[in-house]
Amino acid sequence: METAEQPKGELVIRTVAMPADTNPNGDIFGGWIMSQMDIGSGILASKTACTRVATVAVEGMKFLQPVKVGDTVACYAWVERIGTTSMRIPVEVWVQPYRKTEQTRVTSAVFTYVALDDNGRPIPVIRDDSQSASSFA
Repeated sequence: METAEQPKGELVIRTVAMPADTNPNGDIFGGWIMSQMDIGSGILASKTACTRVATVAVEGMKFLQPVKVGDTVACYAWVERIGTTSMRIPVEVWVQPYRKTEQTRVTSAVFTYVALDDNGRPIPVIRDDSQSASSFA
């Protein structure tokens, strides 16, 4: 994973890692980090599609360093591609350690969502001709 100096995309969720989110080693559980990424990118996917969405795939997650209790966890995301019924959304997680000012990227992944109707069936993503996938980058 290439080191970046600044987060890419828009801030989609920010929270503080709490003691209840730890694994047996006392670090923040990787599944909790992944759930924050899914929540944040799901908000962006739903806003983009103007409908209900569901996660259908996650690609390329690798943890670069542990997250500690008290750290501020921020997820940044952008729409990389819009297909007929799906959206590909990369997500980066940046952490600001408790009582520190610098941020460090700790992981990233690409989430794929599908737009759904009220019965849970895939539907086309509504597109605004004045926007393109690149406008979200």
